[in-house]
Amino acid sequence: MTLSNPQGNRIKISEPISEEEEARHQKHSDELAARCQVIFERIRPNLIDNYHNWYIAIDPDTEEYIIDPTFDGIIKKVTDAYGYANDPKLTMYKLNDTGYCGRI
Repeated sequence: MTLSNPQGNRIKISEPISEEEEARHQKHSDELAARCQVIFERIRPNLIDNYHNWYIAIDPDTEEYIIDPTFDGIIKKVTDAYGYANDPKLTMYKLNDTGYCGRI
């Protein structure tokens, strides 16, 4: 179903997903996070001093990463490089002691 707003832009309303699809998505997300965590732990010591509290997004397939000091900056760099997708491809961290930030 698609609705229009007064400015003419279209807003897409997504259909609810099945429990099986939600479980598949969660499993993929958890596996992605686990693969990225290994890479993050390996590269963090080399980056944390020069980029403390910067954001880092890691691609587990290539082991390449993108860093930026701001959340908006990292989001722009990631979308420029990877576009938009329904399934997550990267995991994002903060270069600090915990690394916790979230997933893209």
